[in-house]
Amino acid sequence: MRILYIDIDTLRPDHLGCYGYHRATSPNIDALAQQATVFENVHASDVPCLPSRTALLTGKFGIHNGVVNHGGTDADPVIDGADREFWSRLHIESLATQMKSGGVPFHMAKDAMRMVSVSSFAQRHSAFHWYAGFDEAYNVGKFGLETADEVHAIAADWLQRNGREENWFLHVHMWDPHTPYRAPSEMGEPFADDALPAWYTEEVRQQHWALCGPHSARECYGFAPNPQMSQRFPRQPQEAADMAGARKMFDGYDCGVLMADDYVGRLLNLLADLDIDDDTAVMLSSDHGENLGELNVYGDHQTADQATTHIPMILKWPGVATGGRMSAKHYQIDVTATLLELLGRKVPENWDGVSFAQSLKSGLDEGRESLILSQAAWACQRGVRLGDWLYLSTRHDAYHLWDEEMLFDVASDPHQQFNRADSEPDQLQICRDQLAGWHADMMVTAARGRDPHDNVMAEGGPYHIRRKLPEYLERLRNTERSALADQLAEKYAALI
Repeated sequence: MRILYIDIDTLRPDHLGCYGYHRATSPNIDALAQQATVFENVHASDVPCLPSRTALLTGKFGIHNGVVNHGGTDADPVIDGADREFWSRLHIESLATQMKSGGVPFHMAKDAMRMVSVSSFAQRHSAFHWYAGFDEAYNVGKFGLETADEVHAIAADWLQRNGREENWFLHVHMWDPHTPYRAPSEMGEPFADDALPAWYTEEVRQQHWALCGPHSARECYGFAPNPQMSQRFPRQPQEAADMAGARKMFDGYDCGVLMADDYVGRLLNLLADLDIDDDTAVMLSSDHGENLGELNVYGDHQTADQATTHIPMILKWPGVATGGRMSAKHYQIDVTATLLELLGRKVPENWDGVSFAQSLKSGLDEGRESLILSQAAWACQRGVRLGDWLYLSTRHDAYHLWDEEMLFDVASDPHQQFNRADSEPDQLQICRDQLAGWHADMMVTAARGRDPHDNVMAEGGPYHIRRKLPEYLERLRNTERSALADQLAEKYAALI
């Protein structure tokens, strides 16, 4: 079997035509979707980048593999300790090793797959555990600031040399939708005449302008505008002082999607040129989505909400996934467990990912009743997706002053503008109970013997906000937001 996994960082489903977007950002991805199964409700269990890909690698939630943050203790996976064998459990149980040989020594496997990754992820995040089980790893060397053409050059060279061989898995990781927005100037402004998403109005922008938080309307790239960043990356907005500033965010993001889509098309065309397109499985997905104004987060992934955890999942698998749409709820690690079973491998018993291969083969749209979602690199937050409801329980709000509990009907309110926690007490309690039950089950085998969110809070909060409060309070007071500064100072007095 040949498998091409196209991994487009920070890609929101609802900014693709095949998921209903009104802008022409994704003609090649849309064409792939016509030959594949499109999954409408796949979520990353743990976000953002490092927790998500560690979950993907290990098949486990962050509460089990130990990675929920971008720094501190919980940015590294748990280790074996005294029980470590010659090959570590991380190596044996990794997605790459399981796909390669089902966990047995590769030289004993009759149908071992050649596992290859083209990605700078490990370099960017000091996440060298990502390589566990891979045979070949290629790094552009730009810490995630490369563009799709540079990634494509490496991937295309590999395919031209090896594509016609049997039994390979090629992971190709493009970063273009991720900030800083850096689509080449030659692209021009392809969306200049296209409307912004209908929900984002001048009234919304003004509401956000009066609020606070990193990557908010007044601080679109961090905790304060960065003129040097603007010079180097002119597409990257620094503030949304007017609708033109807000448009810069949407257009910059969408140009990144369009850039990646162009090279998706080139990869797929290369499969056709090699005459292997009909019998090559293709999966296109992402590590997480992106808040583009939701909860006053502009161009970042700080939450456990619909915007950040919901990811595209397009799977073309010859004879199995060749069309249609599925709406059942799945974790991303359920999809990779399904890939193992489709390959005839056994899903490791200690994986949290659950295969739905048999349902997929039967054409049945079956999945999970609810999903529990985690964020602890910017906010410290867990979410529950149950039916059309999204519940968010927040221990640290990344200095946005969100309510500790939020409840949204994402069917009628997909951009999370109306907190219904007070008006829907019964549904609020149902979601609380879902989270509490999941937590009790997970804690039996929690990494390092405790909830990693407890570790994060004990170490000073999520990595990206640590030691940033005093300077940010000063900025708030210098930008006519003293009342917000006072609220943050009171709420987080221990951190000042």
